[in-house]
Amino acid sequence: MNHTRIVAIIPSRLESSRLPRKALTDICGLPMIVHVFKRCEFAKSLDELFVATDSDEICQIVEQHGGKVLMTSSHHKNGTERIYEGLQKLKMTNVDHIISLQGDEPEINPEDIKNLYNNMIKNNSDMGTLAAEIKEDSMLYNKNIVKVKTQEKLKNNNFVLAIDFSRDNFSKQSLNVYHHIGIYCYKTSTLKKFINLKQTKNEIKSRLEQLRAMDNNININVALAKSSPIGVDTKEDYVAFKKIMEYKS
Repeated sequence: MNHTRIVAIIPSRLESSRLPRKALTDICGLPMIVHVFKRCEFAKSLDELFVATDSDEICQIVEQHGGKVLMTSSHHKNGTERIYEGLQKLKMTNVDHIISLQGDEPEINPEDIKNLYNNMIKNNSDMGTLAAEIKEDSMLYNKNIVKVKTQEKLKNNNFVLAIDFSRDNFSKQSLNVYHHIGIYCYKTSTLKKFINLKQTKNEIKSRLEQLRAMDNNININVALAKSSPIGVDTKEDYVAFKKIMEYKS
């Protein structure tokens, strides 16, 4: 059986409107971007792992901590454009799947990363992501937390279709609504197709690029994550996450 080659690329930029210099904020003595790529390293089984950035400062920090960097343009509209440029710079012709992990997911479970790409291979899916149970009703109304609605209830062993993503349109009465986690796995061919599609009205209005895929009939499958990590998007998220990490250590 042929080995399926998987490359993970973490897009990271220094300028962030809601939390300035987010990638380099300190969490228990390590910059956030280092926490994120270390989580990917713990997932094992990846053929290559890179941080894609336009920042010399991020590049220096990642390399100091043993990571690999792909320097990319500062003109990208989103992380997907950045990882695609990174992939092109690699000039690797035999990559089957690309994992894109957002640089503000320092608590993601390595086992969940493995589960995502195992599901992609097993189900021959074009594009997949992760979601977790919503534990607090306040998450439904927090516009910084992206929610995903799925066709069926998520279980430990299924990989179901997403039917909508939203920041604020779901209520407690909505069925099969979960906390979306900022990671995607693409077939390389699907990523190439996606990157050549124009932004859609839905995507621009909601500031959710996954809606471009759905608007163009690219199926997104969702696996259930074992844990619900805190994505660090704002100063409040950072303070809450830092407290948790300090408590654990």
